[in-house]
Amino acid sequence: MVRGAIAPLTTHDYGRRVHSSDPNFPYRRIIDDLRSAILTGELAAGERLSSEWKLAEAYQASRTTVRRAIAVLRAEGLVVTKQGQGAFVRPVPVVRLRLTGANYRRHRRERLPGFNAQVIEQGQRPEQRLLAVESIGAPAEVADRLEVEHGAPVVVRRRLFLVNDQPVAQCDSYYPRSIAEGTPIAENGRIRGGVLSFIEDPSGPIHRVAGRSVDDLTSRMPTPSEAEELQLTTGIPVVRILRTIYDVDDMPLEVQESIAAADRHEFRYEVDMR
Repeated sequence: MVRGAIAPLTTHDYGRRVHSSDPNFPYRRIIDDLRSAILTGELAAGERLSSEWKLAEAYQASRTTVRRAIAVLRAEGLVVTKQGQGAFVRPVPVVRLRLTGANYRRHRRERLPGFNAQVIEQGQRPEQRLLAVESIGAPAEVADRLEVEHGAPVVVRRRLFLVNDQPVAQCDSYYPRSIAEGTPIAENGRIRGGVLSFIEDPSGPIHRVAGRSVDDLTSRMPTPSEAEELQLTTGIPVVRILRTIYDVDDMPLEVQESIAAADRHEFRYEVDMR
């Protein structure tokens, strides 16, 4: 038996534990047992499940029934299948994002973007890919939060966030032209420490201090393009985070729209940036 296989997956134990006249019972039991073993960590990320024939023998079911059960777990995002190798517990990097005033200031002193700093602190490897920097007309939601006219010119920086080479979120950050124009914010290049670090730089051209942020979170199913870019399996939702960052005079500095894979994040917000 493959290491980590759960107790019901032996024919010896099965006959003593499973009795039902319901023809769907083995199918449901396979799903429930494997799901439980994955969620409790009994089956570890990346671990291979028992083969189809071993599962079929253990549960007195056909291999077709086993395949149907595995397909459900794959749709739930719990397993992946590899041609000729079998089914494996899906490795999912979980990012625990704790936004607090203390964290924010410490990361600013270290000149590290908050996402990168927290991922590193959790022993994982972050990456932010800058996909595009554009000047566009402000979408309605963004314009309202930046307190500019709808369609007013803004600069947007589009990024893809990754952990251990796996995409976890898309993030589009919008800035009023009055802040971004003529600065590195409007240029297609990285900014050491992140844009807010540049905005707050006392020797820089903007020199405004972040005071607070307001986050609006909603959950939904991803669009096809989001599912493709974030490598989401069927059934995995996303969390949309619309964050507005204000300076100490309560003037908006930035609006971030993030589309985060729901199975790869934990969020906690406790924010006073001053």
